[in-house]
Amino acid sequence: MKLQVDGRKARGDKRRAEIIEATLRVIERDGVAGVTHRIVAAEAGVPTTSTTYHFSSLDDLLIATLISCARDMATEVYWMIDRARSRGSRGAEEVAGLLAEALGPRRGRTMAEYELYLLAARKPELRPAARRWLDVLTSMVRHDDEVAFRVFLAGIDGLLIQGLIDDEPPSAEELRPVVDYLMKPR
Repeated sequence: MKLQVDGRKARGDKRRAEIIEATLRVIERDGVAGVTHRIVAAEAGVPTTSTTYHFSSLDDLLIATLISCARDMATEVYWMIDRARSRGSRGAEEVAGLLAEALGPRRGRTMAEYELYLLAARKPELRPAARRWLDVLTSMVRHDDEVAFRVFLAGIDGLLIQGLIDDEPPSAEELRPVVDYLMKPR
């Protein structure tokens, strides 16, 4: 039995993904305040009617973008955990590498994601999407000590925020001792 693929649905999903990626590029360049249906449409190379068809409000667009960011980061963390386990590592080296990547080559994307997360502090309708990242991470990582795990997550957030305001992004080697400390059993 052969499954039929609905071409319209596949094209619609592809278009939604293109619009979300364009939204992230706009936020990287102009901040959240620069996001409008018209500007995102121009960035995506689609008519404005396409952005309003897929996302009736800017909040819908921002929520979808936050969810997409959480999903992408969860995938990245999943594979990082898998690599660490396959090497018999506790993961400090992998986490430090992920942070260095987020603060170096992916700096603009990291700033855009944090700007979206901070927007959720002002817009309650965005909060469930922003919390989704923590929910996903908590479900992926085994931990015995809830307090230590929260300290670890807060420390990672702090390292990312500090790294974003540094003139030069920290290297994985510079981040490794701090990550090691955050991961120490208590």
